[in-house]
Amino acid sequence: MTDARRTLPSVDRLLKEPGIVALLGRAPRSVVVAAVREAIGAARSGRAAEPGDWVADVAERVARRATRSLRPVLNATGVVLHTNLGRAPLARLALDAIAAVAAGYSTLEFDCATGIRGSRSDHCAALLAALAGAEDALVVNNAAGALVLALNATAAGREVLISRGELIEIGGSFRIPDILEKSGAILREVGTTNRTHLDDYRAALSERTAAILTVHRSNFEQTGFVSTPKPADLAALSKEAGIPYLFDVGGGLLVNLAPWGLSGEPLVQEAVATGADLVLFSGDKLLGGPQAGCLVGRAPRVAEARRNPFARAMRADKLTLAALEATLSLYQDPTVAVQQIPVLAMLTLASAELARRAGALAQAIQSRGAVELLPGFSAVGGGAFPSARLDTTLVAVTPGPQGASHLALRLRQAAPPVIGRVQSDRVVLDPRTLPEESFPMVADAVNAALIDE
Repeated sequence: MTDARRTLPSVDRLLKEPGIVALLGRAPRSVVVAAVREAIGAARSGRAAEPGDWVADVAERVARRATRSLRPVLNATGVVLHTNLGRAPLARLALDAIAAVAAGYSTLEFDCATGIRGSRSDHCAALLAALAGAEDALVVNNAAGALVLALNATAAGREVLISRGELIEIGGSFRIPDILEKSGAILREVGTTNRTHLDDYRAALSERTAAILTVHRSNFEQTGFVSTPKPADLAALSKEAGIPYLFDVGGGLLVNLAPWGLSGEPLVQEAVATGADLVLFSGDKLLGGPQAGCLVGRAPRVAEARRNPFARAMRADKLTLAALEATLSLYQDPTVAVQQIPVLAMLTLASAELARRAGALAQAIQSRGAVELLPGFSAVGGGAFPSARLDTTLVAVTPGPQGASHLALRLRQAAPPVIGRVQSDRVVLDPRTLPEESFPMVADAVNAALIDE
């Protein structure tokens, strides 16, 4: 039997095909050659059947290579801090700050007053510390890095006390015990999964103890027969023992969202006020800024972290610092922050406004299928307020004969992609996470997807 792979065309032969010669006139030769090799390789390995039209197959591969893998999408899921979709959209002021700094040179590590080298850690420190009510602050590239840095600076080679109920797994299958280990600190569990008392910490104290750590359980809640010491009591115990108290609050909440029905997440300012030596949190969750890890607290402890070699390895880049500084500046007036920081604006949208937006989106969709408004719920996401159910109005689109999953796929293939949810055999779109100016694009994508079905 003749091996079918022997009949596959060679690279040289395909490059002489008129259609591919035309492609060479529109795209770089290296890209076309790579696409040709990829097409032949897929057929040879059996990963794909031999294409009926080699030119069309190669052209599609060239087109995919020309498309950026990281590109904007329209989030119609209603999950405000959607980790897979990049978490917090940035405020206009932050976008302008990034553009200004990225377009040329900047004062990243230069002091204009003295004409000598400055420090990049100065750019957000004073503002962040003032907002948090702390003595000093430091910004690194992400929250997990901030925790590793804080633990390495305060407890490398020694024990850190932490409740068993706080040994959680965060996004991407990263677990707090693994992070503790990589920091060089030694984990010492106290209490039980559901109940930990102050005396459990007190009994575990020894000459090997370097710090006490609290990690806020931001991505789940415990109910029922549970208890845990108050952070202020742990701070007092740490002070009594002469060791630092570290408090990882998670999302970086800087304004009280209780008036909008969102409670249970610790405010950064309240965490600092407990007497914690270091408070750690994310920049791109509830704070609504870029990905960053923030450390605020007592000046000697922040300085200790700033001198640590990990601080260099985890330092934030100029674009992050520009965006974060601009975002923080909005918090100087909490009313302005709620209005202009997209995450806060989306979380605080009124039900009546969401209903109006849903109606406008439904009206924009002049589809071949049925469109219906339904009551529903949005989610905060990002491991914050895990049990919160935010009332919203959903736009439910009845799919064509190929079903809801196929319609959702077609929407994901739109330009820009529209990411919705499949619910009760329909695709539902939540206006909470869609800018109103995007409604025409969403409508065009829905109508095109339904026509194709």
